[in-house]
Amino acid sequence: MQKLVFFVGVAGTGKTTVAKKLAEKTSVVFIDRDTVGGKFVEALLIEEGLDKDDRDSEFYKKNLRHLEYDATADICSENLALGQNVFMISPFTMELKSQEWIERLLTAAGRSFSDVDVKIVVVTLSDSEKQRKRIEIRQTTRDEWKLEHWEEYWKTLRFVPEINWNIPSSSILIYDNSEDLTEDHIQDISTFVGINL
Repeated sequence: MQKLVFFVGVAGTGKTTVAKKLAEKTSVVFIDRDTVGGKFVEALLIEEGLDKDDRDSEFYKKNLRHLEYDATADICSENLALGQNVFMISPFTMELKSQEWIERLLTAAGRSFSDVDVKIVVVTLSDSEKQRKRIEIRQTTRDEWKLEHWEEYWKTLRFVPEINWNIPSSSILIYDNSEDLTEDHIQDISTFVGINL
């Protein structure tokens, strides 16, 4: 079966890093929603007089979010239709709640759950200080609010999203990314995903 793996979690948990470490060791299409829509969204936010890193304003949520996620889903469907295994990286908070969303993505590819093994890796963190240091090292304006409101932000990092897709619980992995991402951890995740490294 083809593999479609979603690496999800709130900003700063390291979901992209986890997905990249795995992708480096296998043949897979790597689709990060930030890469798909980032430059366009930044330009449109600046045009609107907003911070280019803003993903919380009503303008972004009403006018740009669905475009980013829809474009990402379209690229995924196109690659699934070509027989590729796909890694998808983004929070996907709203999409995970919608059974219709994943079914629409698969249908657009001419696929179904019987053709594609859909897995979800939820990346979380339990080590507050380690995560704060990661964010400080990153030094991006998008992280300024997080550092200024650390206690409030920290509560979100252990967040596990609501998942309403028609997949078994065994297809969902909650991965605590607080420790170093060792080769053993990568092997454990690859075993869950079902990809031989």
